[in-house]
Formats: sequence, C-alpha cells, structure tokens
Amino acid sequence: MRVVTYTDSAGIGGAEISLGHLVTNVSNEIDVTVVGTCQLVVDKIAAKRPQAKRVILPATGVKSLTAHLQALHYLSPDILHINTCTPWECAMGLFTALTLPKARVVRVDQLPLRTTDVIKLWRTRMLSLRVDAHVAVGEASARQMEDFYALGRGTLISIPNCVPDNPCPSPVSPSRGKYLVIGCVGRLDAMKGHDLLIQAIAQLEGVQVVILGEGGQRTALKKLAGDLGVSDRISLPGWVDNPRNHLTQFDIFAMPSRSEGFPLAIVEAMLASLPVVATRVGSVAEAVIDGKTGFLVNKNDVEGLAVALRKLRDNPALRLRFGQCGREVALRQFTVDVMVKRYEQLWYKLLASPQRPRLLIPQPKE
Repeated sequence: MRVVTYTDSAGIGGAEISLGHLVTNVSNEIDVTVVGTCQLVVDKIAAKRPQAKRVILPATGVKSLTAHLQALHYLSPDILHINTCTPWECAMGLFTALTLPKARVVRVDQLPLRTTDVIKLWRTRMLSLRVDAHVAVGEASARQMEDFYALGRGTLISIPNCVPDNPCPSPVSPSRGKYLVIGCVGRLDAMKGHDLLIQAIAQLEGVQVVILGEGGQRTALKKLAGDLGVSDRISLPGWVDNPRNHLTQFDIFAMPSRSEGFPLAIVEAMLASLPVVATRVGSVAEAVIDGKTGFLVNKNDVEGLAVALRKLRDNPALRLRFGQCGREVALRQFTVDVMVKRYEQLWYKLLASPQRPRLLIPQPKE
C-alpha cells in the first residue's frame, strides 16, 4: 500500500506530533511519503521513519497548484491522508486529491472550529463531502464538525489522537518544597485559557503554576500575573522539546482550554499518572472521566476551576487515585498502537470499497 500524508501547517503542534506518531508506527509493509509546504514540519513528521520519502511543495499561488497536481499525480498514492489543523486549511491538497483517479482520500480534522467566512464555509463543506473518509479526533468533535458544516449526521468517524507510552525519567513523587505544582502544556494562546488558570491560582494558596509553551500571549499573561499579585507563583519556561520528561515536576495537570479537539497533552499527563483538571470542550470528556480520572469544569469558569484545583490540593489520596485510574484508561484506549491499528484498518477497508463519487454526491443524512 502506498500512503501519502499531507499537511500545509507552518509549525509544530499537537496535530503534527500526532501525524508524526502515525507515520513512525505504521507497518513497514506500507510505503509512506510525507508531503507538506514547510520543510521543518515535514522533517519533524518523518524524523523517526528514515525510509519515508519527503516532498516539499510551494504553499500559495499558481505555482503551488501546478506543483501539487504534478507531485500527487506522480506519487499516485493508494491512500492520501490529509491532516488539517483547522477545517478550512489544506484546501489546495484536498482539491488536488479529488483529481486523483484511484486514490482514496482520508481527511482528518484535528480541531472542530466554525467560521463565519462564507467562502471558507462553502469551500470546507464542498471538499469535506467528497472525501472517502472523514475523521475527527473524538466523538464530540465529529458531531460538532457535522453541525458546523451541515455534513449530515454520521458523516464523520472518530479516531482519537494517541501517544506512545514512553517511560517518564522517574516516578511522580509527592509535592516538593513549599508549593504544590500545577502544570500545563500548550502554546501561549488565548484559546488555551492560561489566563483563566492564573486567575484561579490567585484564589488558591500553597500552589504554583508551570506553563510549558511559547506564543503571543506571554506578555499578557505575565502582566495578568503581576496585576493579580501572583508573579512569584507563575513560571513560563517556554517551549520544551519533550514535555513528557517534565511531567514528573507536576502534582496536578490543568488544561482550561476554550477550544480543543483531542489534546495529546492530556493523554501524556494521564500516562504519567497525573490527575487532570480540564474544560468540557471538544472531545476532552472522552479522555478525562469526571470524578474518576480528574475533574471537568465549564469553559471560562474561573470559580469552577479554582474549586476543582482546591479539592485536589487538599486531598493527596484523591490525586493518587485519579492519577492511577487515568493511566489505566490511557493505556487501554489512547496509546499509539491503538490509533495506528484503527487507521490501518480504515485504509484497507477503503481500498476494498468503491471510491466515493467526486462530482455528484448523495444527499447528506439529517
């Protein structure tokens, strides 16, 4: 089987890391080519599969369309696996995919977002309805995409993002020093809700926060911490190459995002036996079981976030129980082996089935 993976991402995030896990771990009997518009991203995705071929295409303009058509027709894949960070991205790759006479096209939406831009909305719907399989990274995310783009109920399937169970450098140990440590991993972006976490910490004594990541909100977050008088309890070390190695520093993992698909960081924390506090967005609730592996709070609910963190701060036994249960759930459902097996099964199933029509398509289900 010849599989071409495609992304037009210009940076590395959870979507690209997840695709890298897939490329690394699929069967050696599958011939994989990684195609993208950014050398850095393509190299990162293909880094641990040296036999994978790499193709870099121009991102925009008439030359981009010509290059996409030439490259993908030359590669002639059995499966074209397209990884989108937001629903309106990868339009060039998706359009070109629909011109391939024999390829089965798999679209993976990492983040269920809606748009009010009429052109983006129409284009996203038009391209989505014509792929052979449409995947979201969770059941809730799948239903949201169906609703946002009027795709019809049952149009998308769910395959959660997963991570390898790489061992932590050392076991998670009890809180060290003066403060209990609450950790968070993610780019410094308003969507990640780090400001909510800082506001919640201002209501809690005896805790400090370490946020691993980089982004445009750094200055705003530092100012907020200063205004609330908690600068001495907020640490922003920046981006780290392997966040898993830093999880042993934490007692609790928090992710108060305003929007998510299925975040890899939560699975990493669960595999590291950390209790998790997160918001009910996207498919987060499919990993974090409220009252069993952690606590779920509503989006933008600073008070609810503070209450959940306070419960864990004051109950070491609860932290231990949530962490152990979270690891068991992650090992059972969210390791890379599970994800790879599901994608391989999907690819082989598509090759054994008739190709979906590209021009005249069935009426979407209600």
